[in-house]
Amino acid sequence: MEMQLDPMKDDLPLMANTSHMLVKHYVLDLDVDFKSQVIEGTIVLFLETGSRHRKASSTGKEGCQSHLNETCNIGASEPYRIPVSNASVFSSEVEYNDFAVCGKGEKDTSDKNGSHSNEEQASGISSSKNCCDTKSHGNKDFLLVLDCCDLSVLKVEEVDVAAVSGIEKFTMSAEPIDVSKELENLRNQIVHKLVTLPSDRWQEQLYHYTRCSQAPGSGQLLFTTGSWSLEIRKQGVQTPTGFPHAIRIWYKTKPEGRSVTWTTDQSGRPCVYTMGSPINNRALFPCQEPPIALSTWQASVRTSPGFVVLMSGENSAEPIQIQEGIMSWYYYVTMPMPASTFTIAVGCWQEVKQQCFTAAIQTENEFCMPFSRADFSPHIIFLSQSVLPGGSHLCGTRLCHEIAHAWFGLAIGARDWTEEWISEGFATFLEDVFWARAQQQLSHDERKEQQKLKALLRWRRLRDEVQNSEEELQVLRPHKESTGEVGESGVSIVKHGLKAEKIFMQVHYLKGYFLLRSLENTLGEASYLASLRKFVRKFHGQLVLSQDFLSMLVEDITEQKESGLTVESIFQNWLDTSGIPKPLLEEGETWKECRLVQQVSTEVTKWIQANQRSRKSSKKKRKQDEVIFQKLLPDQLVLLLEYLLEEKTLCPRTLQRLEKTYQLHDQDAEVRHRWCELVVKHKYVPGYRDVEKFLREDQAMGVYLYGELMVNEDAKQQELAYKCFAAAQEQMDMSSAKVVAEMLF
Repeated sequence: MEMQLDPMKDDLPLMANTSHMLVKHYVLDLDVDFKSQVIEGTIVLFLETGSRHRKASSTGKEGCQSHLNETCNIGASEPYRIPVSNASVFSSEVEYNDFAVCGKGEKDTSDKNGSHSNEEQASGISSSKNCCDTKSHGNKDFLLVLDCCDLSVLKVEEVDVAAVSGIEKFTMSAEPIDVSKELENLRNQIVHKLVTLPSDRWQEQLYHYTRCSQAPGSGQLLFTTGSWSLEIRKQGVQTPTGFPHAIRIWYKTKPEGRSVTWTTDQSGRPCVYTMGSPINNRALFPCQEPPIALSTWQASVRTSPGFVVLMSGENSAEPIQIQEGIMSWYYYVTMPMPASTFTIAVGCWQEVKQQCFTAAIQTENEFCMPFSRADFSPHIIFLSQSVLPGGSHLCGTRLCHEIAHAWFGLAIGARDWTEEWISEGFATFLEDVFWARAQQQLSHDERKEQQKLKALLRWRRLRDEVQNSEEELQVLRPHKESTGEVGESGVSIVKHGLKAEKIFMQVHYLKGYFLLRSLENTLGEASYLASLRKFVRKFHGQLVLSQDFLSMLVEDITEQKESGLTVESIFQNWLDTSGIPKPLLEEGETWKECRLVQQVSTEVTKWIQANQRSRKSSKKKRKQDEVIFQKLLPDQLVLLLEYLLEEKTLCPRTLQRLEKTYQLHDQDAEVRHRWCELVVKHKYVPGYRDVEKFLREDQAMGVYLYGELMVNEDAKQQELAYKCFAAAQEQMDMSSAKVVAEMLF
């Protein structure tokens, strides 16, 4: 049953009982309706008994030995595509109309937290009320618990995979089959052999997943929903081994669902995309969210012509017209991944083919290794429009960060989601490594100078964040010695996972980055990168905890030098405490000595002196004292503006000259953000247009600008804050809107 959690608290529950049963594959068959802002259809789950309940039955013994006697006639020259056509028995006109009538009278009685009453679910199934009647639910029936919220679940049924023509080959084995076995056991045996096919038979596997997903139903299952879960049972089935291993769920999303965002693009055309964080995909489809639940998936998505469907699949999909006015797009993933990596974006997109980054980014095979078809990672990256203007620097570094997640976050994942630093700290550290390789013209010394400048900027950001955030949100391992532990059924919570402020914090990125940088300094760059390669090879495709990486690295360090470094000391200094780690306190001053930082300091001195002269001298005298300012890199500009923000007063003439000298309104978003802070601090009215533009177009990055506009208690600035929020509120994600609303009202 669902754990009792206060929905007003900030911990995110992971309800799926993955220790009992694991989803191995999803087949989604969905329609996207922009008029109603609803995604609806079916999802078929192929399940295996979980680790705590897996038995050495005859089915289990045969699983690793199962081989089909025949192979599919599939060409090897290109990926095999299996579009789910409208001819499916479950997409036929008659069945679909019955389904539509079934949900027609449904009344949305969900509260603001997305909870669903049992009555709501019952009203969606006019012909089978008992299917979701929980009053007769005994304590002995096994419950399959899925993570789910903000969804209208209409029907759940068992899938008769044994009815698929030719599927009997999956019942063949070295041992004779007991013909007296129940049909249910036969179905589960088929699913077991299907999900355990070796990875080099992925094409054949996808083919049979498709056919099985279109098989007829063999009886409806009982279900009920809670605020965070969907519970399914089959009357009389008391163990996971006896529970149906292939089930179909009919459902539809809600316009207010927190996993998807319905909005318009810059041209005013409708589009929809998955939000992901903080609740991942549980408001897009019923799934298993705990990290241990790695699965493959395939999806057919139908929408009107003119729309392009992009998904985090391994194939490049081409639309197929299945009937007039409806196009179908098909994607799949053959590498087991967390359900949270499933992404979708539907809109009037245009494909731009340009040879960029491919030739530029050279990692010198640092992380290359032999791979199979199943090793390809999903290839869709969401980038904010804020990173696109103002040159290539910001966009390039952010792309490098996301590319790094292919290794840390996807190929290797955290076994406990509270250890975000395992993915974000590594991606932040490798962002610099990759970006340095992308700039092939840089010498070794220039690369090191850039990285020291970046370290100083991150140090200043971490210092400010530590001073202005709750201490408990600064801890990288909040579960400490309980990290990675789950309940007997697999249930766990993500500490502070729903706290709106946490989404805008970078402490996990920054402290993780500085820990890895400190380890690099101890081990040496070449040896350190060799250790990272070793780590990737050893744990590729696995889930890890902090100690898995740290134990291996400390062992490598000990072999080379006596550093006195231990996993326990790293926990104590870096991961288990709030504030700035002790080893980092003394390091901040060293970065100020690098050449790029010294150049900035020189320019800051010029600006301070120019500001003093502007306040004292006449216009004629000022013309005689013109100063030549040096051209600066984007990161140098950020540091320059941060230093100037520490000055008590800058006169309007100085701010005007500053904007003109560096053309600040045309710089990247990081630079423009600091410029907007200067404008707000000094109440520079001519710059308010830049603040308004930033708040409207760079919504997530501008969240804390609202607070600065309000704290000055200036009528014009507060009016600007209210005006911008009113204009942008509907386009903002819910977390951003919530944080801003708390600042304004």
